[in-house]
This record gives sequence, structure tokens and C-alpha cells, in this order.
Amino acid sequence: MLYRITQSGHLLVDSYVDCDDLIDFILAKGYPEEFCLSLDFSHEFIDRLMKSGFLVMSTDIGEGCDSQVILMPKHHIMRTVLFFENLHIGKTVKRLLPKFELKSDADFDMFDTIVDRCIRTHGDDWLTVPLIDSIKNVRSDPQALTRPFSFALYNKSGNLAAGEFGIISGGVYTSYSGYYDESNAGRVQMILTALYLKEHGFAFWDLGMPLDYKYSLGAHDIDTKEFIRIFRDAQNIN
Repeated sequence: MLYRITQSGHLLVDSYVDCDDLIDFILAKGYPEEFCLSLDFSHEFIDRLMKSGFLVMSTDIGEGCDSQVILMPKHHIMRTVLFFENLHIGKTVKRLLPKFELKSDADFDMFDTIVDRCIRTHGDDWLTVPLIDSIKNVRSDPQALTRPFSFALYNKSGNLAAGEFGIISGGVYTSYSGYYDESNAGRVQMILTALYLKEHGFAFWDLGMPLDYKYSLGAHDIDTKEFIRIFRDAQNIN
């Protein structure tokens, strides 16, 4: 398949593209950018992108009448992943675990609430309205290939203390965004999320871009080629 390249050097993709083929093309050609570009926000297309291992982002360019939202499927040149046998639970966080309770979508549907709290905390620079609407449509589509999923952390008073949402594809959970309202609640939520994913048979946790706090959990970085190999291996899990 032939792919179009913009003047900025980015791949421009349409909804008819074979997303696995697109990944193979990126790996074979040594594509130097982390983002592709698209104008298609159909939830079926976004679902297929996520099923192929893309982390799907977006951005609003221009202002006023000239404003346009661009879809930005991202393949990290380096991806941070956590294999659960490497999970590190620090002594301070370990003492805090009994003070909180983690609930998942399997317990109670908090997805919209968690997404809204993430946007209020971090803004909508990449979590634009068209992208969030499409992700919610994936979630409500019984034929979808992936499942948008959320985790909510409650304190002993029953108040929401932290949360995050992401995408389940096969045996891989990919984090998209999270937030916390209480000191240490974010770290507790991540530890309990890791334990939940391990207990439910996930192959690994895709934590996205490299950041220092992820390494303290026991995560490490792998390149795109290795990530896609293990991601595809895990698609028949769960």
C-alpha cells in the first residue's frame, strides 16, 4: 500500500488503511516521527488503530473559524511497559494500600466520570471532544475490537481519591490518562491497578511514554519493534 507524506514529513492516513500493515510499514521504513496524522474520527477506525497498538491522540489546530481537530495516532519510539513479576511496591505505599479500595468497570461503571476528571485535571490539549466521543462510541459498540476501561480509587470515607482510564486490547491494558486528589493516592491507584491486571491474567501493562515515576514501579523501556511483537503475541489473551 502507498502512503501519503505531508510537507511536515508525517504519514497521512485514511480510515480504509490496514492498521497492522501501517505498523509494519513504519517499522520496515524506519519512520522517524512518532505521530501519524488523520482527519477521520470514526470510532471504527480509532478502534482498529488501538487494536494494532497505536496510542490514539488528537490536537486542535487554528483558532475560531479556522480551528480543526487532527487525529494523531502515536507509536512511541520507546515504550514503557510493566511486566508484573517486576512490580515494585515501596514500604510507604504498602502501608497505605489497606486505606483505599480500587474499583474497576467490572464492579461499577465510572468511565465517564473518570474521563471528565482527567480532562478537568490535565486539560483537553489532546483529549479533544471528537476523540473522547469516539472512544465512548467504541465503548458502547458490542462489536468493538478493544474496550475502553477505567479504574476508580476510593478512600475509607467512600470518596473518589484517584482514577485513570485506558484501553484493553487482548491481554494488554494501555494507560491513557489519570488523576489524583489526595497525597499518595495516585501511587496507590497504580499499584492496585497493576495487581488487578496481574490477577486477571493480563500479559503486561503498557504505560506509554517514558517518565521517571513509572520506573519506580518496576517498568522499563522497549523499542517499537519489540513492543509490537509482544503486543501482537498478547492479543489472544483475555
